[in-house]
Amino acid sequence: MFSKVLIANRGEIAVRIIRACKEMGILTIAVFSEADRDALHVSLADESYCIGRALVKDSYLNKNAIISVAKLRGAEAIHPGYGLLSEDADFSEMCKEHGIVFIGAPAETIRLIGDKDEARRSMQKAGVPVVPGSGIVKDIQEAQKCAAEIGFPLLVKARSGGGGRGIRRVNSAFELEHALNTAMSEAKSAFGDNAVYLEKYLSPVRHIEMQMICDNFGNVVCLGERECSIQRKNQKIVEESPSPAISKELRRKMTEAATIAVKAVNYRGIGTVEFLLDKEGNYYFMEMNTRLQVEHPVTEMVTNIDLVKWQIRVAANVMLDFSEANLSGHAIECRINAENPHFDFCPSCGKVTLLHIPGGSWVRFDTALYQGYSVPPFYDSLIGKLIVYAKTREEAIRKMNAALCEIVIEGIDHNRELLIAIISDEQFQSGDYDTSFMEKRKLLF
Repeated sequence: MFSKVLIANRGEIAVRIIRACKEMGILTIAVFSEADRDALHVSLADESYCIGRALVKDSYLNKNAIISVAKLRGAEAIHPGYGLLSEDADFSEMCKEHGIVFIGAPAETIRLIGDKDEARRSMQKAGVPVVPGSGIVKDIQEAQKCAAEIGFPLLVKARSGGGGRGIRRVNSAFELEHALNTAMSEAKSAFGDNAVYLEKYLSPVRHIEMQMICDNFGNVVCLGERECSIQRKNQKIVEESPSPAISKELRRKMTEAATIAVKAVNYRGIGTVEFLLDKEGNYYFMEMNTRLQVEHPVTEMVTNIDLVKWQIRVAANVMLDFSEANLSGHAIECRINAENPHFDFCPSCGKVTLLHIPGGSWVRFDTALYQGYSVPPFYDSLIGKLIVYAKTREEAIRKMNAALCEIVIEGIDHNRELLIAIISDEQFQSGDYDTSFMEKRKLLF
């Protein structure tokens, strides 16, 4: 096992990893930007070092600075959390070259899966159902030809990256050229790669992800599914496990498909296989994420398995000591974002003047907030994740509603009231919802 790990991230996920390491007896190194000097992860770590100015390109994406701190301070491994460098193949490769373990997928796997066009082809070859679509389209003429074959509506999707960026819906041939140019420009800016492909737009569908863990000894375990259909602009807001739409038989089939998918790319570590599920129970491979997901706590709640600890163990060459996961009860997660839903979700920053975190059995709040902390304007708006667990979905919904009503964060705008509206919505409570939920309920925000 590692004796010292550097956490190349910030916010709640950095705090989450530091806590897991402390429980495992592992020393931790935090890196931080000038804007994060007073951040919680800086004070919780055993060692902390400033690596640059506020912007992520000067600090949290400063690969050379991170590697230098790791080598100088004797870190045996680097945990990238999610986002930032977590799916950066070059950084994974750099770690290996410097004799440091990257707690994530190998560089070659990240490159294969990060190329969504190549990933689609790999899944098709392995027999995993994929959404009808095209290969990479180079110009509008090629796009028009492929669109005529696929049919409208469709999506223009970036080959690289994620987080909902580089994706545009196209309802007609008239919209195609603008959507193509916009998606390519956004993808180039966000990922340094303007390659895009076309994919049939399926609706109504649900977004289901299967949580996978694969060790270095050929053992593969699926830890059940997460329902991620409550989204705004392709960004998840509420997640739950198990999905109210998945029967035991369908779970078995999707588990088999996800297992085939990870074995097809010789996957190692923690990752997710993401599917679109239609009303008829047909499922289609969408993408793989070669990292820990933001919403991993709901899986931890229903399986009683600490994903962060096992991610570290697998990276340290420890064999899995379980061959299956037994799902029990129901868990729901709400993402608390520093933004104002009434003003086009404008990001908010400033000093937290009052903070009250809800309590009670099986109520968890993953956050880096503390009273008096100033939320900086330079980073993602996610400031916390509220997670609850109960024996039934109905009880979990009531528990989440109570927890949301209890949480108090003053000094900054946030989306608590929106989340209460979602949880209280009759269609959400029925479990019969899909990815169009937020679009159809614009009055909620």
